[in-house]
Amino acid sequence: MLKHIPLIFFILIGLPNKINAQFGLSHEVGVIVGPVAFQSDYGQRSDLITNAGNTGEGIGLIHYFNFSYKADCDCYNPGTYFNDHFKLRSELSYNQTDLQHFGKWVNKNNGSLGVEQLRTMRGHTSLTNVGMQLEFFPLSIRDFTATIESWGPFISLGGQFSYYNTKASSTLGPLGTPETTFPKYLVPSDGRPHGYSTESGSVWSIVSSIGTRYKLSPLQDAMIDLRFQYFFSNWVDGLNPNPEIYKENKANDWLVWFNLGYIYYLQ
Repeated sequence: MLKHIPLIFFILIGLPNKINAQFGLSHEVGVIVGPVAFQSDYGQRSDLITNAGNTGEGIGLIHYFNFSYKADCDCYNPGTYFNDHFKLRSELSYNQTDLQHFGKWVNKNNGSLGVEQLRTMRGHTSLTNVGMQLEFFPLSIRDFTATIESWGPFISLGGQFSYYNTKASSTLGPLGTPETTFPKYLVPSDGRPHGYSTESGSVWSIVSSIGTRYKLSPLQDAMIDLRFQYFFSNWVDGLNPNPEIYKENKANDWLVWFNLGYIYYLQ
């Protein structure tokens, strides 16, 4: 499945040539990069140290349909509200995160085996994502495009399809024995023999962002973007203690990605 994701993305950004011929749109391309905070079953829920510790990095390629401007005639499309306030964004991105347990459960100094098992447990997950978002600009896109050093705030909503590769391990030795593994992760869960898994798979997610552009020149923008991505699976991090037994396992995996971007307008 992973080998097909770049093909899907290039199909998405290849469609503009046909769509442009029919609708007279213009196009933008760019790159994004920044830190990722993965919210998973590693660590203590709602704990600042956990959120700061389980962080990684991501990078992506992006493409926009610009509905307000027609590249084929170097002119604006008819001034409808949609044309002046929406853009469609497609993306191919990659991120990875190293994971471990943080919080009060591993900070105890009672010398117990359970605390040591949690302290020494490690995880790693990587994600290759492809998808689309519809971005809404409350201010006029035309005014932003025409004004150097202006700001163009936006919010977005969309979906992504991801291929994930996750690993779970321990510095005490191979997981799967009472000597190396915290008891709740030895219990079968969701069709797996344990509450942890080293596996690869695919997953859908909902993506929402808030950010702003800054106009550098007529054909160049800088961008700041804060993204929330919620996965329709609880195995993306490689941990999922049986939710019928361990009621604290309430939510699927999700992440927050803060990125900086550069966008160039194609002529």
